Amino acid sequence: MKLDSKGNIIVGTTAILIVILLLMCIFIITSINYIQNQNLESQSNDNFKYIIDDYSNNLEVLGRESIADVTQKVYTGLPVHDSEDEIKKKLDSRLEKKNEEFRDKYDVKLSSETLSVENTDSPWKILFKVRLEGEKNNEIFSQIIERNASVEGLRDPLPIAKLTIASGIMAYDDKIHYKTALSAYMLLHHFDSPESYIGATAPLTIKKCPYDPYVHHGDPGVLEDCLDTGYFHESADGSCYLCRLEGDGKCPHYGFEVFIQTHTPLKNESLSCSDHVVFADHYNGQKINPDDWDSLILDSSHQKKYGLTNYGNETY
Repeated sequence: MKLDSKGNIIVGTTAILIVILLLMCIFIITSINYIQNQNLESQSNDNFKYIIDDYSNNLEVLGRESIADVTQKVYTGLPVHDSEDEIKKKLDSRLEKKNEEFRDKYDVKLSSETLSVENTDSPWKILFKVRLEGEKNNEIFSQIIERNASVEGLRDPLPIAKLTIASGIMAYDDKIHYKTALSAYMLLHHFDSPESYIGATAPLTIKKCPYDPYVHHGDPGVLEDCLDTGYFHESADGSCYLCRLEGDGKCPHYGFEVFIQTHTPLKNESLSCSDHVVFADHYNGQKINPDDWDSLILDSSHQKKYGLTNYGNETY
């Protein structure tokens, strides 16, 4: 029996509808699979991001602890010839332990390498760069992490590194007590009036001075508080923390300085008491208050920097 024209239209329309339905099903299934795959990829990326963020947050602490490790080496009497390399080794050791911890915590295989330990524009911060690579569920990632670690609150390594513990220098009560070590050093190098530095002291723990600009040290009570608290000051002439670990009193980096305070009735001209002058630049200064046993010995440029030009001639 032949289909009439109306029957042909019905069959054709039905076939077209079936094809459209099939295409729609294919499209829906494909879209669902695509969305699922995208969600899996997104979850994987989010997981890696969380791991990297967690790892990065630990880096600042681990970097600071690694600096402290090398500082402790100085305080046990051992020399440090390449502070950056030694800190890198200490950090890599700490990171390996952290990698094992993350394997247990996140079921992820991690490997890391400290690429560099660098100075920054701030003498109070050290920059760490670490390459972190990981693998989890056949997914891999690789990223270079950068974090700054503060040296504030760490011990100043310069006096011990420069003079060595064999000199008799001591550290207690949050101070460096030079005893006769500094005067012996000055006598050995034929500097003026080494006896002025017998029993000299300096701050032990690095604290950033809040009195900025520094000319405010000439204001009433500021210098006394600075000396009592033991503040350190930014200085283009002072050495950075990494170089201080190696016993360098002066370096090409932007660093800091601290006052070595004398305690003597002598009024002789002697080395200006900024530590980079005593340990590297070697030029003289005079007491800013000749009648004060605890007076700082400063040259004219340091007196001007700290607003102390007329300090001994005014009443506070």
